[in-house]
Amino acid sequence: MNKQRWFPGDPRQVGSDPDYRFTLANERTFLAWIRTSLALAAGGLGAVTILDDFPGEEFLGIGLLALSFATAATAYRRWALNERAMRLDEPLPPSKLPATMAVGVALVAVAAAVFFVIDTV
Repeated sequence: MNKQRWFPGDPRQVGSDPDYRFTLANERTFLAWIRTSLALAAGGLGAVTILDDFPGEEFLGIGLLALSFATAATAYRRWALNERAMRLDEPLPPSKLPATMAVGVALVAVAAAVFFVIDTV
C-alpha cells in the first residue's frame, strides 16, 4: 500500500499558494477536529473514572477514546489532502471522517441509553 496515501507529506511543496483565506479556513477546520478529539478523549476518560458502578462504563469510555484516536489520527491527513488540492486547483477530496464521527457518536449515545436503562431497572 502506498505510504503517501496514509501519510501525506507537506502539501506546501506542490502547486502555488492559494488565497490565504482558504488556507486559514482549512487550518481552522483542522483545529476544530483536534478540539473534537480532545473532547471525546475527556469524555472517555471521564466515563471510565467517574461512572463507578455504572454498567458498561468501560465500553463507553473505550468507545469514546477510540473515536478520539480516529479523529486525531485522520485530522492531519484531511488537512494535508485539502491543502494539496487547493494548491493544485483541484476539487477537494471526499472524506469519511464526518460520517464516521456521526455513526460513532450515535452508537455511543445508544449504548449509553441502554446502559442507563439497565442500571435503573
